[in-house]
Amino acid sequence: MILSRTTRIAVLAALPAALTLGVAGPASAADGDAHQIDLKQLSDSGATGTAFLSVEGNELTVKVEAEGMTPNAPHAQHLHGSTEGKDFACPTPDADKNGDGIVSTPEGIPSYGDIMISLTTKGDTSMDSGLAVDRMPKADGDGNLSYERTIEVSDDVAEHIKDLHLVQHGIDVNDNGKYDADAGKSELDPKLPLEATAPANCGMVKGAAIGSMPVGGVETGGEGTGGIESPGLIAAGGVGLVGAAGALVMMRRRTRLDG
Repeated sequence: MILSRTTRIAVLAALPAALTLGVAGPASAADGDAHQIDLKQLSDSGATGTAFLSVEGNELTVKVEAEGMTPNAPHAQHLHGSTEGKDFACPTPDADKNGDGIVSTPEGIPSYGDIMISLTTKGDTSMDSGLAVDRMPKADGDGNLSYERTIEVSDDVAEHIKDLHLVQHGIDVNDNGKYDADAGKSELDPKLPLEATAPANCGMVKGAAIGSMPVGGVETGGEGTGGIESPGLIAAGGVGLVGAAGALVMMRRRTRLDG
């Protein structure tokens, strides 16, 4: 039985806080179609977390709680995968083809596939918003990131939600609390540091429904580009991120054509 949106919100508000600590009871039909994602670090980023996806008709509610992110910095995040039966998954360390210890976005794409949904805080959620940094959630000063949003999705996405997975981007290789060029330039746009666009973590949807979403009001993240190395990078890189998003889209389209 599918719950009404009002009923679902009431259920979310009433669930025990223990669920946020990973203590969940067995799923039941009345809980709706909800799934858990355990986010595991990539490239020794230290970024981990848990995400929950709840589908009701064509409405998808996404909740993410992550830690170990680059503090005071925006983090692009997406649902990746396929609704056409293609087999995608989170990348392994073997995806690091150049041996620099970082699985960059171009290195990770063959593993996790195209952007299906850009998890922005507002506005467009298509692939075109993949690097809309001003609408991506921002970690707090301790590197914790909270996000929640309900968005409209296609029938294909709703029906294949178990085939998707979540990737968050933005790492801090030298542990100085910001994105800088110490690890090199981004392959998406040389105006940007690799740290700003490299995947930080990834998690696949678990095969079985886990019940309703966990309780706890969360913020959808602040706007802006705090945490970037310098105002100059923001000035040049703000436009650069848009250009990088376009490059990312074109690269993924070429990947599909080549495949």
